[in-house]
Amino acid sequence: MAISTFKTLFSLLGGDNNFDLDDFPLNYLRIDSRMVNNNDVFVAIQGSVFDGRDFISQAISAGAAVILTETNKKTNDLKIKYIKQQAKLVPQISVLQLSKRLSIIANDYYQSPSKKLSVIGVTGTNGKTTVTQLIAQCATLLNEKSALMGTIGNGLYNHLEPSLNTTASPIDIQTLLAEFVKQQVKVVAMEISSHGLVMNRVKGLSCAATVFTNLSRDHLDYHKTMSKYAKAKWSLFSPEAKEKQVVYSGKSIINYDDNYGKRWIEKLNQPTAVSCQPKSLRQLKALNIPYVGVSMIEYHDKGAKIYMESSWGNAIINSRLLGEFNVSNLLLSLATLLTLDFPFFAVTNMASFLKPICGRMEVFNVKNSPTAIVDYAHTPDALQKALQASRIHCKGNLWVIFGCGGDRDKGKRPLMGEVAEKFADRIVLTNDNPRTEDEMKIIADIEQGLLNSDKVQVITNRVEAITQTFAQAELNDVILIAGKGHEDYQIVGNTKYHYSDQETVKQLLGVENQL
Repeated sequence: MAISTFKTLFSLLGGDNNFDLDDFPLNYLRIDSRMVNNNDVFVAIQGSVFDGRDFISQAISAGAAVILTETNKKTNDLKIKYIKQQAKLVPQISVLQLSKRLSIIANDYYQSPSKKLSVIGVTGTNGKTTVTQLIAQCATLLNEKSALMGTIGNGLYNHLEPSLNTTASPIDIQTLLAEFVKQQVKVVAMEISSHGLVMNRVKGLSCAATVFTNLSRDHLDYHKTMSKYAKAKWSLFSPEAKEKQVVYSGKSIINYDDNYGKRWIEKLNQPTAVSCQPKSLRQLKALNIPYVGVSMIEYHDKGAKIYMESSWGNAIINSRLLGEFNVSNLLLSLATLLTLDFPFFAVTNMASFLKPICGRMEVFNVKNSPTAIVDYAHTPDALQKALQASRIHCKGNLWVIFGCGGDRDKGKRPLMGEVAEKFADRIVLTNDNPRTEDEMKIIADIEQGLLNSDKVQVITNRVEAITQTFAQAELNDVILIAGKGHEDYQIVGNTKYHYSDQETVKQLLGVENQL
């Protein structure tokens, strides 16, 4: 069944509805020519790597019925020319500032699918994947059909397709949301990156709730300053952003333990404040806004026992997630569902059944072997928190294996080294995704943050680094393998190779699944 028609498309682009045009049915908007099928609309814009205009012929051969291209000249806006190919004429429409308007156009084309769903937008430096996964997992346990969009993948919960970016293209976002509406999904938990906000990928999106996890140094190769990075994140919540159609955010759930979050709470109308610090409970109660806090947390080898207090009631939660930061992630997830009127006792009862997330403090251990923990930590703050969480479970030496991504923020590299030296007993520096940078230059940048080279080894091959560390570690040691988490690839030069920390660890331990 067709989604729209040519005349309708022309009209939502700003064209005259009375303009003399032949009408015909249209299906999906596509930004990737390889995804085009019969009667689809191919959006040919210039990306960071490829120029969509180079694939117009390929798209037409695949069945594209209309081509949209970008123009920066007002005089060329909505001009139509016809491309003759395969004995058919395909209209090509020039659209003024198409790339900036893409999200709004796609939203209108699919008839505002986000308004028909409970979309939960989650942003922050760390924790986005865990929070979205926990929200979708809990909602699913409560018999609400749920979907995810983010780093690990996009699709129905437990049926994810791999994603290229944390926040997908505007076309893909709206197409997925339209599919979720057709599949009768109720809850969509979506990671929203600072890049996605600045690049207008979510412009016009309607969120039932928006969640802020935390803000620490990352992506300064792109944003340049922490001020600009914070401004990008704030745009998901600010009342001014709503007026500019950046995003229509509903209720806000904010991490009170973060300095930015604490300031933002003062600017928002009735946000839900969340803290995992018992010392903050009295302050939360004094804010006169909805809150979720804790009176006590008991950490143990299998997770944590959380004594939660909130505007909705009190509960004891036995969490299976490791570390203080995961208590924060869990409480943010529960607070979001409570803010959206999910029943208190159902939410808190299900919390104890929530499972750890792939590549997020994922524990692997077998008898007579050191324990390995695989985590995605790739910022100084995330690495510190992962090491602190790992220390709770370590009776011997705490090892950390990590590197830094090439062609990315170089300023955080010595900070990562400094954190590793402060919180780990032994350090093994290796490759992450070196991309087009010299691997030894990346490691030298990390070493600038180290004072004592005696506790450091450099083993650039990641498999070798993990293998040799296991050979050296004692039975009571813990090995934190940081940086790649769920990723099943490594980028060297411009080539992406299959690689997985989990697979490497399982092979060394001789197990099929984590224990």
